Order: sequence, then structure tokens, then C-alpha cells
Amino acid sequence: MKRIYLDHAATTPVDREVLLEMLPYFTRFYGNASSLHTDGSLAHEALEKARERVSEIINAQPSEIIFTSGGTESDNMAIKGIAYKNRDKIKGKGPHIITSSIEHPAVFETCKSLEKEGFKIKYLPVDKYGIVKLDALEESISKDTFLISIMTANNEIGTIQPIEKIGKIARDYDIIFHTDAVQAVGKLPLDVKKTNVDMLSISSHKIYGPKGVGALYIKKGIILQPLLNGGGHERKLRSGTENIPGIVGLGKACELAQKRMEKDTKYLKNLRDKLIKGVLDNIEESYLNGHPEKRLVNNAHFRFAAIEGESLIMSLDERGIAASTGSACSSKKLQPSYVLLAIGLTPVEAHGSLRLTLGRKNTKNEIEYVIETLPKVVNRLREMSPLWKK
Repeated sequence: MKRIYLDHAATTPVDREVLLEMLPYFTRFYGNASSLHTDGSLAHEALEKARERVSEIINAQPSEIIFTSGGTESDNMAIKGIAYKNRDKIKGKGPHIITSSIEHPAVFETCKSLEKEGFKIKYLPVDKYGIVKLDALEESISKDTFLISIMTANNEIGTIQPIEKIGKIARDYDIIFHTDAVQAVGKLPLDVKKTNVDMLSISSHKIYGPKGVGALYIKKGIILQPLLNGGGHERKLRSGTENIPGIVGLGKACELAQKRMEKDTKYLKNLRDKLIKGVLDNIEESYLNGHPEKRLVNNAHFRFAAIEGESLIMSLDERGIAASTGSACSSKKLQPSYVLLAIGLTPVEAHGSLRLTLGRKNTKNEIEYVIETLPKVVNRLREMSPLWKK
């Protein structure tokens, strides 16, 4: 049976061009980038070339890019790094860090851990589409607020946030602004200068690069407390011998993503819109979660009345379709998604969700197979559901 992979928000296959560029750094150019000899210099050159490539996709300076192990570490470094640096400024009045109620666990759980350490966190509400309420953001700002962390686009429902407006608010109040752009890089044109972003998180394996590597953009002048201590690598912010093959892969993936963005965007949007229309037209009591227009070009997130999401995922998998109910980090948890609850769904409605996320290798024939198969699966599950009443 041919497999159809529709879980690109969880991870993507490594692009062949990325792999080919990485391979020599495993066996030929394997020097430590901190070593002074020729082998170390070659590794260091590759490191800095990758830094340039990553900086270009967000219009940053190479010196403002720090390499990490992935999006989770980048988020932790940004939020905890600035929080610990500002610890002495806490006066116990009002929220000090502002985030949203639908952030990725890498941000959400990091903020929760800081709450236990005495930091005050404000979790902003969102509307029914998952868009942060800007009036609530301004109302939440106090004299002790030193960080706003709002994701660029949601990893579950695909909704794109008004990052430029949030950045302006942050700038007007002289507050540092961090955005988790893990799902947005390569799918949206990003410009940290235009959007007034001070820190931005990137993950390689979401853009056809290898797993285990990411980056954090830190605007010049922003000072963080390092989470790792050691030899002082990466501007003394992230000690540890650099993963040169992975970093090379991330750099190449960013280069390709920037080069292919316009073509990929048009192609994926057409496939996504065909998928959404096909599902909503052919399955009664089916609904689209997230904003109908302000959403990632590859994201289609549905909910179906009287359906249990895990059963739906397993049934689709038996028919060769890889999908998910939401965030890959939480996909094995049985409780309803806090993102879906935040946009106003009941726990029962939230449990009947399905996330289909497309990639550049998906085809029109694959989407047609999904449109043909999904209604049959939903109908079969509904026949067994005590919640379904014709």
C-alpha cells in the first residue's frame, strides 16, 4: 500500500539536496569548529556559511543567529534567558511575561515552570479563530512587563497571528518581543526588522532539514543569561561542540525554503483549498478549525461531530494516510487539546479533531484519495458512536 504523508507540521523528510550537502561533514570535514588547525577551520567556515543562510531567510545579521538543538531549546533560551536576566526587576506587581493561551508546549510549559519560580505570566485569550486579542494585550501590559512571547502561526490550527501589530505594541511600550516561528519559517515571508521582533525561534526538521538542530535569532543588544555553561560556544550563550552536519543541513534547508517559497506557497495553497472544500462538501457536520484565510498554506484542521480523534487517526493509518489530531508533542495524550478549548470548543468537540498538513511532495491524486477515503471512515466510525444521531 502506498503511504500518503500528511503530517508535515510534525516533521518533514530531509530534502535530498540538504542530505547531500550534509554528508561530507560526517566523514571528510569532521573537525571541531573551535580547533585552530585546518580541519577545524573548514568546519568553522561551514558553520558561518550556515549562519548567513539562516539569517537571510528572516532578514537578520549572521551575528544575531545562535544555533541550538531545535525549536524547544530556542524557545527556552529566549524566554528563560531573558527572564533570568530580569529576575532582579520583579516587584510582584502585575504580569511580567505576556504570552497567549495557544502557544506550543515549548513556550507554554516554559512559562508554567517560570510561574513556579515566582514569575507572573499573563496568558492572553484568543478569538474563535485563534487570533490573539490585541486590546487584551495592551490592557495586560504593566510597568513590570519585560517580555511578550506570541507565536507567528499556530502549530495545530494553522492560524497566523498579527505579528507586525504585536511587534509595534511591544516597541511602543519598550518591551522585548519573542516569537516562535517554527511553523512559519519557509511558509511565510519573515522580516524581523519590519515586524520589530527581538527574538525568533527556528527548527530545522520543519523545513526539510535534519532533526536535532535549530536556531534562535537574538537582536543585537538583547542580553540573555545562558542556560548552558561550558566552553563559551555561540557567543557564550550555548556552550557545547557545534553539530556541524546538522547546522549545515539547517543552513541549506533555509536557502532552499527561501528559494522555493513563492512556488511552494502557490502549490500548497491550491492543494489545501481543494482538500478543505472536498472534506466540508462531502462530510456532514464537519467544520474547519482556525481562521479560514489567515492560516498556513499547508494546514487543514477539521473537527467532526460524534467522532473520536484517535480512532480516526488509526483508521486513516490503516488506509495508508498519516495524519494527526494536533501537536506531535502531545499526540499521545488523551486529554483534549488546550488550543481547541481556548478557541471555544467543548471537550467533546475537541476530541473529534483532525490535522492534515501538506508538503511539497504531496500530489493532487493523493488529496483526491483522502477526499474519497475520509468520508467512508467518518461514516463507519459514526455508525459505532452513541453520540451520532441522524
